[in-house]
Amino acid sequence: MGDCDVVDMGFETLHDGQTIQFPPAILAQLGNDTDKATVCFYGHVDVQPAKKEDGWKTDPYTLTENNGNLYGRGATDNKGPVLAWIHAIDTYMALKKDIPVNLKFIIEGVEETGSPGLVKLLKEHEKFFSDVDYIVISDNVWLSRKPALTYGTRGNAYFFVEVESGKKDLHSGTFGGIIHESMRDMVYLLASLVDTSGRILIPGIYDDVAPLTEEENKLYNSIDFDMEEHKNNTEVNTFLYNTKEEILQHMWRYPSLSIHGIEGGFSGVGTKTVIPSKVIGKFSIRQVPNMQIPVVEKLVRKHLEDVFAKLNSPNRLKVSLEIGAMPWVAKVDDPQYEAAKRAIRKVFGIEPDLIRDGSTIPLARTFQDLTKKKVMMLPIGGADDGEHSQNEKISRSNYIQGTKIFASFFLELSKLHEDLQTKSNLKNAKIAQLIES
Repeated sequence: MGDCDVVDMGFETLHDGQTIQFPPAILAQLGNDTDKATVCFYGHVDVQPAKKEDGWKTDPYTLTENNGNLYGRGATDNKGPVLAWIHAIDTYMALKKDIPVNLKFIIEGVEETGSPGLVKLLKEHEKFFSDVDYIVISDNVWLSRKPALTYGTRGNAYFFVEVESGKKDLHSGTFGGIIHESMRDMVYLLASLVDTSGRILIPGIYDDVAPLTEEENKLYNSIDFDMEEHKNNTEVNTFLYNTKEEILQHMWRYPSLSIHGIEGGFSGVGTKTVIPSKVIGKFSIRQVPNMQIPVVEKLVRKHLEDVFAKLNSPNRLKVSLEIGAMPWVAKVDDPQYEAAKRAIRKVFGIEPDLIRDGSTIPLARTFQDLTKKKVMMLPIGGADDGEHSQNEKISRSNYIQGTKIFASFFLELSKLHEDLQTKSNLKNAKIAQLIES
């Protein structure tokens, strides 16, 4: 009835030349009824580092219940949802009921380091995914306290811009005022990227952004989003925009540029009168559909080179793209989304929010491109779960209700799949009759 394979994910070579083996991935299958829909669940069991002295109230690696919350590293990202899927299956078995769909699992242990080896795994195990109809990822959280389905994420183009003036650092008392300083050039370059309203200043960067359609715009009206609560959670006083719709659209479906830091300059406590010989500025652009990474890279490079040329600096400029992850967007009228909406209505009695995620989850696009299957994100974690942060948790209620959602999703998807098959059979029968006549 079921199969489970442990799959090698390969090795990583460290900077010192040492190689370490990645934890293996698990490929599992339960059921192979050709009349049923086949759902593949993706999850990961590795976590971000955590120490109690970082500010945890409990031991981060001992699951602890307090005030209705389950605290521990991985509680919401992503061990909790993985266990919820398993418990949903376990419920059917305990009740001696037939599971309405065929199930496949891919569970890995290196997601937090970028899932190296996953692309190779997907290509080498193409047959495993050949009969999959839908892929479900439960590796993100709701926007608020209201259940949500995620249908899109932004991509990420991460750049290094390097300016080098010489081979060694210099004393500002001796050389200040007589040389072209690399840090001064860097400040000009980084300041030229984005204005104080958050608009990216790179010419042409908005040309390929997918236009906001009337249908998409309507999705924002009913979304449960409290601006004041969001301010309190992020501990900021003001946002760049004043309405819920503007904020959500600029979080999810418009590109943004963030400057992350400068490597090479003095950043320690106290004073140091050094002129750094080389500095590296780091910034990223969260790109959106229909932006393409090669186009973004070309525009960024040209802009920085044009700005640098106007400085008349003899220093050396180097621009490099370090990360290029594509955005992902799904169709919210696909069967798996309709089945998930029905399941959430059954469990919670309300219509879920349809949301995007402003961050980058490359796996969704990777699965969609390589397997050519329909992908959905079905989160059960709350907006305040604190994934990657201290005191990560998932509420006991969310875990129980989330398990019910997954179990109900199997049933609702099987009904929709059966309806689609019936319609397809009728259509084929009519075509056959026309051919015969």
